Amino acid sequence: MSRKLVAYFSAGGVTAKAAKALAAAIGADLYEIRPEVPYTRQDLDWNDKSSRSSVEMNDPSSRPAIVENDAGIEHYDVVFVGFPIWWYVAPTIINTFLESHDFSGKTVVPFATSGGSGMGRTNEKLRPSCPGARLLPGKLLNGRLSERELTEWVAGLGL
Repeated sequence: MSRKLVAYFSAGGVTAKAAKALAAAIGADLYEIRPEVPYTRQDLDWNDKSSRSSVEMNDPSSRPAIVENDAGIEHYDVVFVGFPIWWYVAPTIINTFLESHDFSGKTVVPFATSGGSGMGRTNEKLRPSCPGARLLPGKLLNGRLSERELTEWVAGLGL
């Protein structure tokens, strides 16, 4: 088993593509973080203040339930965690995932996809959810990144 895991949540498929490319490039295992109740297009309408995603993101304590939460974290040293950027941070389902496992002594590397914003305050918001972990700065993985670009990024992390 690989000592690296790429765990990801993807609402529309973009982050899934980035996660699969990253896992293939670095020889990591892949794990999908799936919501217990899948998000619909209406749920993701950020222009609607009553949409599910808007309600979740406006409540810092929101922790959407996830399906099949046995990622086998204990088998990995490094966990890359991918997600789309919502409201300049990771969706709260990522906090659900992180808080469901013990990341003590592990390295957590966030990566994200975004239609226009950067990583914002992502690490600041994720840090309390993975106590004892070494949380590295995140990176946007937008577009079609080559295997070389992905492996160079990971090599630059010193892992």
